[in-house]
Amino acid sequence: MSSAVHSTEQYDMDIRSLSSSHRHPQDAPYVHKVGLPPKQNLFKEFKATVKETFFADDPLRSFKDQPRSKKFILGLQAIFPILEWGRSYSFAKFRGDLIAGLTIASLCIPQDIGYAKLANLDPQYGLYTSFVPPLIYAFMGSSRDIAIGPVAVVSLLLGTLLQSEIADPVANAAEYRRLAFTATFFAGITQVTLGFLRLGFLIDFLSHAAIVGFMGGAAITIALQQLKGFLGIKKFTKKTDVVSVMHSVFASANHGWNWQTIVIGVSLLSFLLFAKYIGKKNKKLFWVPAVGPLISVILSTFFVFITRADKDGVQIVKHIEKGINPPSVNQIYFSGDHLLKGVRIGIVAAMIALTEAIAIGRTFAAMKDYQLDGNKEMVALGTMNIVGSMTSCYVATGSFSRSAVNFMSGCQTAVSNIVMSIVVFLTLQFITPLFKYTPNAVLSAIIISAVIGLVDFDAAYLIWKIDKFDFVACMGAFFGVVFASVEIGLLIAVSISFFKLLLQVTRPRTAILGKLPRTAVYRNILQYPEATKVPGVLIVRVDSAIYFSNSNYIKERILRWLIDEEELVNKSSQPKIQFLIVEMSRNQATLNWIFIILYKLTYYNGVSKLVYDPYFAFGAAVTDIDTSGIHALEELYRSLQKREIQLILANPGPVVIDKLHASDFAQLIGEDKIFLTVANAVAACSPKLVEEV
Repeated sequence: MSSAVHSTEQYDMDIRSLSSSHRHPQDAPYVHKVGLPPKQNLFKEFKATVKETFFADDPLRSFKDQPRSKKFILGLQAIFPILEWGRSYSFAKFRGDLIAGLTIASLCIPQDIGYAKLANLDPQYGLYTSFVPPLIYAFMGSSRDIAIGPVAVVSLLLGTLLQSEIADPVANAAEYRRLAFTATFFAGITQVTLGFLRLGFLIDFLSHAAIVGFMGGAAITIALQQLKGFLGIKKFTKKTDVVSVMHSVFASANHGWNWQTIVIGVSLLSFLLFAKYIGKKNKKLFWVPAVGPLISVILSTFFVFITRADKDGVQIVKHIEKGINPPSVNQIYFSGDHLLKGVRIGIVAAMIALTEAIAIGRTFAAMKDYQLDGNKEMVALGTMNIVGSMTSCYVATGSFSRSAVNFMSGCQTAVSNIVMSIVVFLTLQFITPLFKYTPNAVLSAIIISAVIGLVDFDAAYLIWKIDKFDFVACMGAFFGVVFASVEIGLLIAVSISFFKLLLQVTRPRTAILGKLPRTAVYRNILQYPEATKVPGVLIVRVDSAIYFSNSNYIKERILRWLIDEEELVNKSSQPKIQFLIVEMSRNQATLNWIFIILYKLTYYNGVSKLVYDPYFAFGAAVTDIDTSGIHALEELYRSLQKREIQLILANPGPVVIDKLHASDFAQLIGEDKIFLTVANAVAACSPKLVEEV
């Protein structure tokens, strides 16, 4: 009871204070005006904008105030990072790289043979792709942990796109290979171009949710494609959708399945999955799943050789070309009809390869706490694919499974890729004839065990919990790949990502603000139910820049808020709305004495790290406005004038206030109607309301 009386007395004191401050302006608290930024030279402003857009990381910072000789060395180190970290290379680091390189080599050799089949190429082309590209990347790449080579998703994508242009890769093998090398060449050109022009942000248009769905769908598709080798089916559909594949599988059930092949496949798949389980349960046994594929190949090859199971219908690899990569420059199409086909396929493959490699590189860079230059990575990946296309390789990128093994094996630098390349070189020179009796079933089992990890149920569930629209994007990409094709799934993934972006731009969030008890802070009344509205004042916050794409919506949404509020006021006999305050930032006066810091908790290697994220501390705001936005504000102002409601702006940013003055809108509404904070704006409005009441 006493607290209620105290609150009433405090309220009366506040009213008297406001009234007296209105009657005696000399006693009113000082209100700081919104600052108008100094005028900038047009060229300097344009230069600053370009620098912030394309050179936000200031890549030439280390070149400043350096002599020419030093700049030359720094330039070489920028192109070839190995020249920088190579100076501090030691035997201890080499030991870690040697073990890691040998471990990933044992994993990559059987995988490469299987992935080449996914791309509808002969087995040796998979091995070629793990020989030359990793060497190039070791000299030019900035990641210490990425393991380079062919990957399942890109192999499937490339094989599907190439087969859509050349229907029979067996009958037209030479033409098919030429188109594959052409696509690889232009994939490299695309990646290098994006890196040099610093357009790496383009790959971010494929949202995380869409990538999770696309990768999951691709994993299911790849696994289903392996049923041909896993079951010993000779006649199999060339389509990739689940309906066609399952129809082909069951149509050949009576006469097309080979029981010996099934026994080999099931036994080795069980062994590989058990090896992965052991590796997950005990991190010290990480090498078990890494060497599992090679052990499977050795055991199955030996078994088929001594039993001659190939005579009983077990399909085998047969012949793998011996020797290192032959040159293929003369096989790339630089003219004719196939040129445009190669360019189109190369661009698509380049974007998917980049997305996977950059994501992997950033993941492991965060774990080891070092910086990864995304643009350098693109140049390195592009260069290795250009060189690869000239040495009989197809599109290579960072492999997540190999990179994880590389990391767990204790790699220190990119030298582990060099070690892997040397092992692949020795394999091509001396060991390939030993793969003659390797059954296709073991390759299918290796691929199935490798792609299972791409189906990320935990990530999908987290997406569902966080954002339902993101989950729709995830499922759209997933079902597009599984029930249609890889291209359709990719198209759906990109389309939904763009649609979400357009939706957020054209339909930004707005909110009604209320005053939090015992503070001068104004917050969303839906998020803070205890926040109270100010009588006679409607406070609206806009959480987006105001552009041509959303200006009309924002104006209409504010007017709808006003209509709804007026209806509530009429029903409850409250004071009529006389002021509309548009909050253009989440910064409040209370930040003068309260500095809000929000941390995101990140776990890796059993260590928690606190990372400051300023976005979460200050939130979104009206960071910019264009001519359409100003025109919308003018229309809103005229509409409010007819209702006898005053328009007030709170805390516009430097860009916004500059444009408001340049367009004379600030003079139109009156510079005294623009305040630094919502609290200042309300304080200016409330005394008038008190006197009227």
